Amino acid sequence: MQNKLKLALILSLTLGLAPFTPEPHIWKQFQNLRLGRTMETMDWVDVLLHGAPWVFLIAVLIRMAVGKKVRK
Repeated sequence: MQNKLKLALILSLTLGLAPFTPEPHIWKQFQNLRLGRTMETMDWVDVLLHGAPWVFLIAVLIRMAVGKKVRK
């Protein structure tokens, strides 16, 4: 499980935040969603591609937390 956590962290901090300047792309897409701006198909693909590593990281963290509770 530790290897999956390392992979999820690396993916989230690289692909999940790319490009880094002027702001992370996923942050821009979330702002568009929050403000209700019209999003094209490519924008939704961006949300999917830049958001997937974060979803993977959250899933790994949840599995680790649940696994520790079950083992005790």
